[in-house]
Amino acid sequence: MQNYTYCLCVSGNLGYIVLQRLRDKGINIVSVLTDSHSDGIVGYCEQQSLKCFKGNPRCLKASNWLDDQLIRFDYLLSINYLFILEEDILERAHVAVNFHGSLLPKYRGRTPHVWAIINGEKECGITAHLMSAECDDGDIVKQIHIQIEYEDTGATILEKYNGIYPNLVDEIVTLMEIGNISTTKQDITKATYYGKRTPEDGGINWDWQKERIRNWVRAQARPYPGAFSHIGSEKITIHKVSYSDYGFIDITPNGSVLAVIESKPIVKTQNGAIVLEDYEYVGTIKEGQILKTI
Repeated sequence: MQNYTYCLCVSGNLGYIVLQRLRDKGINIVSVLTDSHSDGIVGYCEQQSLKCFKGNPRCLKASNWLDDQLIRFDYLLSINYLFILEEDILERAHVAVNFHGSLLPKYRGRTPHVWAIINGEKECGITAHLMSAECDDGDIVKQIHIQIEYEDTGATILEKYNGIYPNLVDEIVTLMEIGNISTTKQDITKATYYGKRTPEDGGINWDWQKERIRNWVRAQARPYPGAFSHIGSEKITIHKVSYSDYGFIDITPNGSVLAVIESKPIVKTQNGAIVLEDYEYVGTIKEGQILKTI
């Protein structure tokens, strides 16, 4: 079999897992592009003597680096990479494939599995697709469907991805090398796009229904920064809630602490009560206090 060469664009733990897997399988990786915060990837490249560009690749930065290093490659693979690649990089590859954590064309953009949980979806998935300079719009090579279980969080979905991504990448690499890639065009009429989330986006609106609050909380639970609210000026970060049939008067403000039972506050929402099962707060929460997002 011909010794094809690869450029890997990878970020985070998921990117590191796939990079290590392909390296262990003997894939000829001639260059790695990563972000400046993926220390594990950078350290692994140094250990393995892999040429590595770290930082934003746009505005010809990575392209000029590839030229300076005299690097040429046959295929490009993008896994959990933080940046959208421009044509100056993509045109260097015979085939460029991105592995995106949603069932495209739904949930193009950032942290799609988190948005899927927030929106109450029953499944998410992974899509291998051809790359263009636009975000997640290339023809689909393969999709894997993953059920979102009732207790799943953003973190547990990532754990599932960690086990599935490497096998899917292996499969696509084999298909590329034997020239057996077939594709299906995305239906752009069904495309949705979601942007980057930041820790500041995690505020809870207590006028939401309890189902939305529960999804909001579990999507952003540890190790993510977490959904949050405030009691007075003190922040409370909430990682898990459950439903409660605890009673209340309808004029009671949403966000009110109805009771505290075994150190677990019960809080009123728009359509019922929830129990704060797992939270971080510096003080003691008392009945009658009101949670607000400020």
